[in-house]
Order: sequence, then C-alpha cells, then structure tokens
Amino acid sequence: MTPPDFGHLISGSRLRLRGKSAFFATLLLHAEFVPSREVAAAGTDGERVYVNPEVAASLPPDVLDGLLLHEVLHAALSHVERRGPREKKRWNKAADTIVNGMVAAAGLPIPPQAARDEHLEKLSVEEVYTALEGQESEEGEEDSDDLLDGPPSDAPPKGGKPGQNVARQWQQALAQARSVGAMSGGKGDDPLGAHRELARLSPARLDWRAQLWRFLARTPVDFGGFDRRFVGRGLYLEALDDESLTALVAVDTSGSVDDEAVRALVAEVQGVLGAYPHVKAILYYADTEAYGPFELRPGDAIPQPQGGGGTDFRPIFELSETHEPDVLVYLTDGYGDFPEQAPRMPTLWVVPPGGLEDEGFPFGDVLRLGE
Repeated sequence: MTPPDFGHLISGSRLRLRGKSAFFATLLLHAEFVPSREVAAAGTDGERVYVNPEVAASLPPDVLDGLLLHEVLHAALSHVERRGPREKKRWNKAADTIVNGMVAAAGLPIPPQAARDEHLEKLSVEEVYTALEGQESEEGEEDSDDLLDGPPSDAPPKGGKPGQNVARQWQQALAQARSVGAMSGGKGDDPLGAHRELARLSPARLDWRAQLWRFLARTPVDFGGFDRRFVGRGLYLEALDDESLTALVAVDTSGSVDDEAVRALVAEVQGVLGAYPHVKAILYYADTEAYGPFELRPGDAIPQPQGGGGTDFRPIFELSETHEPDVLVYLTDGYGDFPEQAPRMPTLWVVPPGGLEDEGFPFGDVLRLGE
C-alpha cells in the first residue's frame, strides 16, 4: 500500500525545484512518478520514474530533490533508449557521470559515493562510455543500476497509446523547459546549455503547444515573467489564490476551423490546467454569436461545438467585460470582424494553416498551428 504522502513528497520536490530553476522544475512537471518497492531508491525505464516510497519519505528534502532530478534527466536525455547493445553496467556509469554533474550544477547533493569528473560530465554519454573502457570502479564507489530494461512488476500498467514516441515527448518537454526558463528573467535559463549531451540531441522545434504553455504559464501580476505558482500537479496553495489566472478560450465555429484543430487546442489547454492548478479556463464557441460558457477542467470531455454561421469576433470581446479574464485565447482563421479598440487583456490568436497573415491581426500575439 502506497503511503498517503507519496504525492505530497513529489509535489513538494517540484515546488522546491521551482525556486532553484524554472528549467528543471518544468522537466519534473512532465515526469510521471510511480511508487515501486522493487527499486532500491529510484530508477527509470525511459518513460516513467519509479520511486521507492519508503526511501523517499526517509530522505532529507534536498537529497530527494536531487534523486528525482537525477532520474528525470536520465529519462529526458533518452539514456535507456540510447544504450543499444552497449554493456549495461558501463553505460549506466557513463550516464550517471553526466547526470550527477547536472544535478550538482543545480545546487543539489549527489550520492556521497558518486565520482565526479568535470571534464567527462560535459561530454555526451557515448563519449563518456568510450572513455571509461577498461576502467574499474574506484574503492568505495558503488555501481548504479537505475536504468531499467522495463517497468518493475509492482508498477501499474502504462497508459497512453501503443507506439508512442517517448523520445519525442521528452524532446518536447526539453523545448518547453527552455521556453519557460527563458522567460524567468534569467533564473534557471537553460542551465544545461553548455553540456555537449544536450547539444548532440536535435532540439525539438518549439511548436505551438510549447508556445501556448509559455503564454499561459504566467500570472496577472508578472505576465512577462515565470509563473511563481509553479506548484506541480495536485498541490494547491491556499495563500496563492489571489494570484490565480483566468483564461477565456474562444473557438471559431464558423466552419473555417476543423474539428481536429479544435480538439487539439482544447486538449492542450486542459493539459495546462492540470499542470497549473491556479489557472482557470472558460470556453466559448463563436460564429456571429457566442455560445457558452463551458468550464474547462483537466480530463473532461470536450463540449460539443455550436455555431456554423459567419465570423464576428466582437461578441467574445464584449463578453470579456463580464468575465474580466486575465488573458484571452482565440482559435480562428482570422477572417472576421475585429473590435475597433484593442482590449486591455493580453490576447493570443491561434491560427490554423491557411489563416490570416500575422499583420492582418490588429492586436495581440499570433500563434500558428503546425501544418
């Protein structure tokens, strides 16, 4: 039986990491942590991170933070997937050399028996693996075995669709971490940028999903900076209720936006809501009228679209005077009647392929869905 505080341990670690680095905190947010008593302390199969709940509960907070970040970095850098036919023990040591250097750079403790090599830890794991050929472990140095060939037998079945590209998902997580880190005012701005291990990986293009997260991961107080409420899934802080952010999400249902784009946008907004508990969202469908409101919550079914007439953006902006949202996200091709005056709230136009050119929007930022 899982200790009831396992989720709080994970959420607390995410919160503490936020204070150190927006980059690292975002990576932890994307990780799925699963309790397992079959791992000595923690391990990863490249997709999920498995944590021994009793060990986690016994560790000092900073040691737990370092342990979780260690495993998340292994997963994010595809250390399990990249091993191939290489000898497992030496590969794990090479990967640990790099990750321990990154954890130390984050100001977190690494295992006392872990060896540091400031030259090797800046290389790629393949280069470190070659450099370690023929070397034996130093006295007192323990060999790690946290890169797992598969999930522990006591772990619940994995969700998601068969054949999902886990490496691609982690690349997108790294892209989002860079995006959120870059808007943190320099604090935690891609602290791994100097490492060849990241440079050798083809960085994922910062797609529209990452840009949407960047737009919504802000507060009404510091809309240009990193969200100070980066609290992780499921951790609610009563004291921060006054900094909650409300987003009005409008979807053009005049017939020019297809259902796939609607589902993709709404599902991504729901993902942001699950990650940022203090972000609230209200959904409207619109053609020449507004239909709603619908409350958006993580995991809920997407409300059935309504409308089908022409396109007039003004009813939604008139509604914004009633709801007083902090931001407005409008999915449309851009062909319609705009308000005469720009609204006070930041506006993000999400435009599918074939939509109006950027200069055609009289105000707001334009985000384009991928082809």
